[in-house]
Amino acid sequence: MYDLGEQFKVDYTASLASPESIIKDKDSKYRFTILSDSLIRLEYDEAGLFEDRPTELVWFRNFPKPNYRIKEDKNYIEIETKYFKLYYAKGRIFKGTKINPTQNLKIELKDNNHLWYYGHPEVRNYGTASSTLENKNKEYNKGLYSGDGFVSIDNSKCKIIYQNGELKERENEEIDIYLFVYGKDFAACLKDYYMLTGYPALIPRYALGNWWSRNISYDDKLLKDLVDGFSDKKVPIAVLLLNDDWSIRKEEYKNASGFTWNKEKFKNPTAMIKYLHNNGIRIGLNINPKAGIYPYEEQFLNASEYLEKNELGIIPFNVFDPKFLDVYFKIIIHPIESIGTDFYWIDSSMDSKEELWAINHYQSYDMRRNYKIRPMLFTKSSGIADHRYPVLYSGAINVGWDTLKNIPLFNISAANKGVSFWSHDIGGYHNGIEDSELYIRFVELGVFSPIFKFGADKGKYYKREPWRWDIKTYSIVKDYLLLRHKMIPYLYSESYKYHKEGTPLLQPLYYKNPEMYDDPLFKSEYYFGSEFFVAPIVTKKDNVMNRVIHRFYLPEGMWYEFSTGKKFPGGRGYVSFFKDEEYPVFVKSGAIIPMGFNDNINDTTPPKNMEIVIFPGTSNTYELYEDDGISDLYRKDFFLLTSIDYNYMPNNYTVIIRAIDGKSKIVPDKRNYKLIFKNTRLAKEIALYFNDTPINSNYRAYRDKTDFIVEVNDVSTIGQLTVNCKGSNIEIDAVRIINEDIASIISDLQIETRLKEMIDSVLFDETLPLKKKRIAVRKLRSKGLKPEFIKLFLKLLEYVGQV
Repeated sequence: MYDLGEQFKVDYTASLASPESIIKDKDSKYRFTILSDSLIRLEYDEAGLFEDRPTELVWFRNFPKPNYRIKEDKNYIEIETKYFKLYYAKGRIFKGTKINPTQNLKIELKDNNHLWYYGHPEVRNYGTASSTLENKNKEYNKGLYSGDGFVSIDNSKCKIIYQNGELKERENEEIDIYLFVYGKDFAACLKDYYMLTGYPALIPRYALGNWWSRNISYDDKLLKDLVDGFSDKKVPIAVLLLNDDWSIRKEEYKNASGFTWNKEKFKNPTAMIKYLHNNGIRIGLNINPKAGIYPYEEQFLNASEYLEKNELGIIPFNVFDPKFLDVYFKIIIHPIESIGTDFYWIDSSMDSKEELWAINHYQSYDMRRNYKIRPMLFTKSSGIADHRYPVLYSGAINVGWDTLKNIPLFNISAANKGVSFWSHDIGGYHNGIEDSELYIRFVELGVFSPIFKFGADKGKYYKREPWRWDIKTYSIVKDYLLLRHKMIPYLYSESYKYHKEGTPLLQPLYYKNPEMYDDPLFKSEYYFGSEFFVAPIVTKKDNVMNRVIHRFYLPEGMWYEFSTGKKFPGGRGYVSFFKDEEYPVFVKSGAIIPMGFNDNINDTTPPKNMEIVIFPGTSNTYELYEDDGISDLYRKDFFLLTSIDYNYMPNNYTVIIRAIDGKSKIVPDKRNYKLIFKNTRLAKEIALYFNDTPINSNYRAYRDKTDFIVEVNDVSTIGQLTVNCKGSNIEIDAVRIINEDIASIISDLQIETRLKEMIDSVLFDETLPLKKKRIAVRKLRSKGLKPEFIKLFLKLLEYVGQV
C-alpha cells in the first residue's frame, strides 16, 4: 500500500461503532447501529457484508453508547430511544410496497408522530445552499433541517478511505443510511452530524479580516501600489488573493495550470511574500490542479521521472492515484509553500463531486504535516462535509440587487448543512452597473457575514477600492472596513465555538421561529454569533427621503441597535428608515462584544488595544478565545481563554476580566482596555482592582454621548481586572420612537423651512384624524410643496405614532 504520508493516515478505531450499539442477528442481512438518542445507522446487504471503514463523509462511529430499549422475537424487532421507535420485520428488504411503504421498516418520531420509511420523499426538508450562486438555475440540495424533524443521508455510494489515505470504491452494494431523528431539537442533530463527520475546521484568524482579490495581472509594482494605497488611506486589508496570472502561463496551453512563479512579474517572490507578511497581509494563490502539470513548469522534469506524460506531453491530473498525489505535493506544491504561501485557491472544474472533494481533502490535509501552518483552502463546494474544508466560494456572481438579495438566503440555507464559511465577492464579480448605494449595502452585509472578500473581474471600471468612489461612499465604506477588523476578537471567538461545539456562526431566524421560514419580509434575518442579530437591507432606498424603508422582526427579549443603542422590545415587527451609513444590526440585552486593534491596522493577531462594548439590562458572561491564529499549536493547548463577566444591577454593575484557561505569552503581556457601557449614565462611584490591588490612577472615566466609558492601560493579561460602578438610575431608557425618525427625515429634506414647520404640525397632531391629515398634506401643494414630497408624506403617514 502506497505511503502517502502521516498527514493522510486514518484512525480506523474511530470509525468502529461500539459493539454495544450494534443490533444484528448472526448471519443476518440487516444491521442497525444506535449511535445516539437521535441518530441510527440502517444497513441492509443480501450477503450480510457491512462496512466499518471510514468513507468520504463518515469518519467517526465510535459514539458513547446511548440508552435504548429493544424488544424482539424471531420475526420482528422494535427499538426505542428518547426520540424514536423503530419497527422492522427481520430479514426483509427495507423497501415496502407502493400501497404500504412502511410494512417492512418504519421509524416513528415520539414528539410529533411523524413516520419515516425507506424511500420517504422528505418533501418538508428546508434544503441547503447550492454549490454556487453564479448559476441562474437554483440547485436543490437536501439539508439537515426539516419540518418533519428527520432527515436521511445515503452513504451507500461514498468511497472508502483506506488507512493510508487512499480512496477506493466500495466492494459491496449494501444499503447504508444514516437517519437523524431529532424532532424539534435541531442542535442535537448538528451535534450528531459533527460527531459523525468531524467537527468544523478552525480557520486562521487572518481569514476573518478584509480580503482583496481582483482578476488583474499583478506584478511587484502593482502589488506594492495596492498595499500602499490601503496603507495611505488607512483602510485595513488582511488577505491578498492572487488570480492565476501570478504563475507562468503559455498561450499554446489554453487550460494551463500554473505552479511556477512568473519571475518577469515577481523578480523575488520570497521577498515579495515577506513584504506582505511584514505589512500584516497573508497571501493565497490560485491553482488549477485539474489541468495537470505542464512542460514549462519549473519542477516538470523532476515530476516526469515518476509520472507518465500523455500524448500532449502533459502529466495528467489523477486525484485517485496515490503516486500522482505524492509527486504533486512533494515536488510541485511544497516548494511553493516553503517560501511563505499561506493557502491555495482551488480554481478548477472537476468531473465529479467526488473528484472535487478529493482534491479539497488532500490539499487541506497535506497542510497538516506540521503544526506551523493551519490548513485552509479557498474552494468550491463538493457537497460532502464542506464544513471541514473552508473557505467556500460562491463563484463569479453578477453585480446587482438581485444578487445581494440572494446572499443572506444562501448563507442561511448553508447553516442547514452545518456550513458557515461561505465567501461572496463584495460588490459582485462582473456584469451589472457600478452603483454606490449597492456597493455600500454589499459592504455592510459583508461586515456582518462570516467572510469578507472584495473581488471583481478584469476591467478598470469595476470599482472595488473604497477611495475610487465619492467621498461619502468612501467614508462609509472605510468606517465599516475598520469595524470589521475591530470585530475580529469576537468573530474568532465565535469561530472557535463553531469548531469546538458545533454552533454555526450564522443561524437563521426560523430555527427559533419556524413560522418565519416563508415570511417574505423577515426570512433573510439571522443570528450572527451569540450576541448579534442582523436584518439585512437588500432593497434600494427611496430617493426623495434618501433612506430605505425597512421592515424587520426582532425575536423575544430586549434588543438594542448596535450603533445607536436604541432599545427595541422583541417578539414583534418594526419599520424603520435607514440612511446609507446605517444598518439594522442588533444585540441582545446584556450583550458583550469584545473588539480590538493593533497599531498596524492590517495586523489580525491578538490585539494590544481592546474595546469591550457592553449593553445594559441583564448579566452575562462572554468567553474570549485567542491563540496564535495561524498554526495548529492550539491543539497542544497553546491558547488563552479569557472570561468577561458582566454583573448587572440597576444601580450597581461590575465587569470582571480574567484568564481562566490556557497559557501565557499567547497574547500581549499587557493590554489597554476601553470598556464602553452603552446607554449608561456617568457613575458616581468607580472602583478598579487588579487582582486585590486597587487601581487609583492610570485610568479615565467619562461620558461620550449616551455611553459611559472607562479606560485603563497596561493591564496584565494574566490576572483579574475588576471594574465596579455605582450610581442611581444608571441605564438611559433610549426606546426608539418612530416619530423621531420621521422628524429626522423632514429635517434632511431640501424644502423650505416654513414648509417643514407646516408638515410637522400636520403629521404629529394627535388630535387630527388620519383622513384629515391626508387632506391637509395634499393642500400643501398650494403652499409650494412639490408632488414628490406630497407623495412621500402621504406614505409616511402610515408610520406616524408607531413605536
